[in-house]
Amino acid sequence: MTEWPPLPPRLKRIVEAEYPRFSAAEMARRRGAIETVLAEADCDHLVFYGANRAGSAVQWFTQWPVTTEAIGVLTPGVRDALFVQWINHAPLAKRLATEADVAWGGESSIRAAIAVLETRGARENRVGVIGPMGFVQHAALAARFGKIADLNRAYVRLRRVKSQEEIDWLRIGAWLSDRGMAGLRDGLAVGLTERALGDLIERAYTREGGSNVIHFIGATSMRDPQLPVPAQFPSTRRVANGDIVFAEISAAFWDHSGQVLRSFAVGDEPPPLYRALHAAADAAFDAVAAVLKHGAPPAQLVEASAVIEDAGFTIIDDLLHGYGGGYFPPILGSKSRPAGPIPAEPFEAGMTVVVQPNVVTRDGKAGVQTGELLLITDTGVERLHAFPRGFARV
Repeated sequence: MTEWPPLPPRLKRIVEAEYPRFSAAEMARRRGAIETVLAEADCDHLVFYGANRAGSAVQWFTQWPVTTEAIGVLTPGVRDALFVQWINHAPLAKRLATEADVAWGGESSIRAAIAVLETRGARENRVGVIGPMGFVQHAALAARFGKIADLNRAYVRLRRVKSQEEIDWLRIGAWLSDRGMAGLRDGLAVGLTERALGDLIERAYTREGGSNVIHFIGATSMRDPQLPVPAQFPSTRRVANGDIVFAEISAAFWDHSGQVLRSFAVGDEPPPLYRALHAAADAAFDAVAAVLKHGAPPAQLVEASAVIEDAGFTIIDDLLHGYGGGYFPPILGSKSRPAGPIPAEPFEAGMTVVVQPNVVTRDGKAGVQTGELLLITDTGVERLHAFPRGFARV
């Protein structure tokens, strides 16, 4: 792979830490924010939940990434309690979640959490939940503490505007994702399967501390196209001359990932249809980015994306979505492929969003994709990625 530019020293120090940490001030900011949410919801305690590597609140509050299961109890003025599964995960969880009392959850993590709530004097109808809690766990909480407040929407609002430390970690995630795209570009060759393309991508960032979130890959003939959008699972199809190969790559630095989307023409120059598709995608990206700033209403971005329909095309994937800790609102489509009612709430400085025009033919057979993660500022947007834009021929 072509040598990718190194991280600046400030970010390199974070990556090279044995186990990177957010500062005490950042963690205090998060705790203060969630305690305000609890007070507004008339709750005294929060149960936060994650399982099967999902549930970002656990890491946001404790710095422990969810593995099999993790249940935390947060009470203002008291150290958090955190119960993890399986037992062999507890030693590392204790090293990472240093501000919580960490223990193995035993036969039932939810029963262990309920016992802590009882010890802390939790009352009925005063407990809130964040995370993808299952029916069994919710039923156990409700049986003991009455109506449980769903605080997930409030949590999402806390995550949409990023702190400076979070933006730094996202810069690292973007750098890792760019390495993955560079690995794909530089290793892409006729005869490789889509599975082999995934190997090129992951190999480029894993040794630098990155982990895979997604690498959606697609390959199809540009003369006889049968695929309009990158696929979520790779096939055994082999790359051939005259193909388009397009990809959506997110590599994470812990729970902070970038997202970069690009299209490549293999061997041959793109035929007129694909040149027109990519020209429309570039025009849409530029038009959306030109109006995206603090205070911009989402409807203005949808209006700007009309260059897609003006060119005679439409989209499949979302045009824009919030990103960084989750797939956040606003989630916007285009005029010809809406994503539901357009929200009225304007964008804010400090939000991070992915603009990703997936421009396709009306019959859904041919498509391209381009885009990346952007940071919204007071006056516009800042690129977090450095991978070159354009429809490169390889």
